[in-house]
Amino acid sequence: MQKRSFDDYYKPAEDSIFLADYIQKEKGHAALDIGTGSGLLANVLSDNFELVVATDISIEALKKAHKTIANCVCCSSADALHYCFDLIVCNLPYLPSEKIIDPAVDGLEEGLGVATNIIKSANDVIRTNGKLVYLTSSHANYDELVRRTEDLGFAAKIVARKKLFFEELLIIECVKLSGK
Repeated sequence: MQKRSFDDYYKPAEDSIFLADYIQKEKGHAALDIGTGSGLLANVLSDNFELVVATDISIEALKKAHKTIANCVCCSSADALHYCFDLIVCNLPYLPSEKIIDPAVDGLEEGLGVATNIIKSANDVIRTNGKLVYLTSSHANYDELVRRTEDLGFAAKIVARKKLFFEELLIIECVKLSGK
C-alpha cells in the first residue's frame, strides 16, 4: 500500500457540511465522531458537549484532527472504546465498491458492508435513548441500511435529504431503544 501524505484525509465536502449543519444544535455530555477525517463534525460537537471523542483508522487524519480535538483515537469505528455516548455521528463510507481502495468513501457491497460494521460498533458504545446520526447516499441501499440499524435496536428515520446533481444525500437519525 502506498504511504499517504500528511494532508491525505477526507476533506470536508458537501456531505460533511450538510451533516455538520444538521448536528450543530445537538447537546449533551459525551459525543463520538466515528471516522472523523478532518475533524469537522467533532469540532461542531465540541461547542455543545463536555466530552468529544474522534476516531479514525487513519493516523494521518487524526494528526490533522488532533490540532483542534483533544481526544483522538486511532481505531476501526468505535472498537477500542469502552464508554457510553449520548450522541454518535458518522459520515459513512457509502459508495458501493468491490473492495476498499479509499476507506473514506468505499462502502463495499451496495454501500452496506462498511456502514453496517460501523453501526454495529456504535451500538456497543451508545447509551439507551442515545442518538446515532449518520449520513448516507442514494448510491447506497439506504432502505436496507435503515432496516439493519433497526435490527440492532434503534428506531431509525430519514430526517433530512439534499439533492445533488449526481446523488441524494440522506441523514438518518436513530434512537437506541435498548442496550447499554
